[in-house]
Amino acid sequence: MAEQPLSAAALARQLRQTPGDYPLPWRIQVRPICASTERELDQWLRRDPMASAARVVLARRQGFGQGQQGRSWSSPAGGIWLSAALPWPCEGDRAASLALAVAVGLALQLEGLGLAPAIKWPNDLLVSGRKLCGFLPRLAWRSGAVRHARIGLGLNGSNAVPMGAISLGQLLGRQQPAAVGARVLRALEWAVAAADQPELVRRQAEQRLWDPGGVEHDGQHWTITGLSQDGGLQLQNGSGSLVLRRRF
Repeated sequence: MAEQPLSAAALARQLRQTPGDYPLPWRIQVRPICASTERELDQWLRRDPMASAARVVLARRQGFGQGQQGRSWSSPAGGIWLSAALPWPCEGDRAASLALAVAVGLALQLEGLGLAPAIKWPNDLLVSGRKLCGFLPRLAWRSGAVRHARIGLGLNGSNAVPMGAISLGQLLGRQQPAAVGARVLRALEWAVAAADQPELVRRQAEQRLWDPGGVEHDGQHWTITGLSQDGGLQLQNGSGSLVLRRRF
């Protein structure tokens, strides 16, 4: 079957056909090409600040997507490139880690496709040791309370990928973008539903945590011992223990 171009209507139809236990009232916009879905979502939120927080902007291609620490985020045609605003508990410090909740939601969807993803701390998903998906999570605060959660996400679909990465097309054959996009939105719904269960999220993430044999930090080798509820990576060596935390 030829790949059908992604559209808001196609994604909405696919969502209705994709099982989900925690549906959100999504508002969807799709751009054929844009500089950045983050910028598009910022503008949407400024124009329409009082509407439902369950909204998403997707692009078939991005010109200037940004990854972690401002690095360029390659966004060619065929992948899923999106930015979403999600409802989230007002007391964000008591909620689950947004990064871990999104990672687990995505992992569950990929497992539903027969894959075995691993969570590479803090914000990547790997299959067979190669990067399939990355995301940037953050909470938007106002007057000491969380206004909403924000996620920028890229998942390799049928697009060409760089060395060290892998795509769903390579793993499963050609996938329709709307079908992949619907699974991503279902993953984000799981994250929202699990926001008030930080220990469940931590356990689920820890079960899928990728461990390459420890990490190097401050010139020392550390063993990974697990995850903290706030999303930190727990480490230990002969000199003691510590928790690495990443602020996005």
